[in-house]
Amino acid sequence: MREIAAFVEDHAHQEFLHALLNRISLEQGIEIKIEWRNVRRGYGAVINELRQYMRDLFRGRGGFPDLVLVATDANCKGLNQRLKEIASVTSKFPQAFVICAIPDPHIERWMLIDSAAFKSVFGRGCLAPDQKCEKARYKKMLIESIREAGVIPSLGGIEFAKDIAENMDLDHIARKDPSLNRFLQEIESLFAGWKK
Repeated sequence: MREIAAFVEDHAHQEFLHALLNRISLEQGIEIKIEWRNVRRGYGAVINELRQYMRDLFRGRGGFPDLVLVATDANCKGLNQRLKEIASVTSKFPQAFVICAIPDPHIERWMLIDSAAFKSVFGRGCLAPDQKCEKARYKKMLIESIREAGVIPSLGGIEFAKDIAENMDLDHIARKDPSLNRFLQEIESLFAGWKK
């Protein structure tokens, strides 16, 4: 069983990525165990806890996982800036040891990117999301799209993350979003290597 230490900025990242990682690991025929290290308080808490975790690993406190996953929204910083910021914390470790899932700009956009998957879950598709940096834009779009399908989301739509992730056409959506494509290529390649 492969162990993943996951640092995520909130519950939305945890729910969606947990479902996506489980799906990909099942498709690849490998077993994974995810230890959620941070699931609240946003980007700053992710970086602070990641820095402490890396310091502890470097000092020999605790065993090394097979992978450190860092997930945070790009927000208005952009994918490349977030990658640089995370790399400044993880630079002492091999690059293959750390994979970043950085939705650009927000995780809710990844949940809206596959209208067919959305339709499989809710019986009605959603409009393809644009790509603008505007706080809460995609949270509102997700909630509105679910409501238009006749469902009242009790947790802002995040409660449906697993269902959406399980129904996505990963090859299709990878072509629609560079940040998602980057993550999928890296994680699928790593899992394929583990399988060997």
